[in-house]
Amino acid sequence: MKLNRTTQRTVEILKLVSKNPEGITLDDICGHLGLPKTSAYDIVTTLAEMGMVHVDRGQRQRYTIGLTAYRIGINYTNNLDFISVIEPELRAFSREVGKTVFFGVRSDHEVVYICKFEPENPIITTATVGTKNPMYCTSLGKAILAYSDEETREQILGRIRFHPYTEQTLASREALLAELEQVKAKGFSMDRREMEDHMECVGAPVFGPDGSVLGAISVSSLYKPAEDYEQLGERTAAKAREVSKLLGFLGKL
Repeated sequence: MKLNRTTQRTVEILKLVSKNPEGITLDDICGHLGLPKTSAYDIVTTLAEMGMVHVDRGQRQRYTIGLTAYRIGINYTNNLDFISVIEPELRAFSREVGKTVFFGVRSDHEVVYICKFEPENPIITTATVGTKNPMYCTSLGKAILAYSDEETREQILGRIRFHPYTEQTLASREALLAELEQVKAKGFSMDRREMEDHMECVGAPVFGPDGSVLGAISVSSLYKPAEDYEQLGERTAAKAREVSKLLGFLGKL
């Protein structure tokens, strides 16, 4: 396989910069890697513009690893071990509420179920680990959408094709946007029998150390008119905040 030369040089520069926390000059980069100064300058200038390296503009410019590169590294680390952190918490939460608890993440414009935890006498749910469902009619998807950055949210909204799974399913972009505002106001989302007539679910977002939404947790229940879903939503949001703190999130919701 033929490797792209510029990409190779870019990765080599990032590795070198990361090994020099005190900073490294352009001349040092060229000397260590044997690069032409013009080529190295173009690469580090682009990396600086993208936040991958930071420029200390002293008498001689020195480059250190940037915030964007740091966040990428943090996300990689989190993806390796955060499931092992949240599993015992969500398993215990499932027993506590006596309902099925899911953890899901965004996959393009859908939500995919990563974990499922059931109480002693679980209800039968069609969702299983690996299942994908639309974001606009699931509590997991709404929780993730509500707290995604504006650019990501717009990309997702542009790909949604509203399909009426039940009579309660949201039917338009405008209705979804209005509900996402409610989600942010309350801190939790609801699936009011929008995917299945007999199922009602609540969800809440889970955040990583950098403040971005990693995914969401949800609680699924057979629909009961007497059930206090607002209270269940508040309990779910509280658990999501606890999980977020365990994962290193220090912000406020």
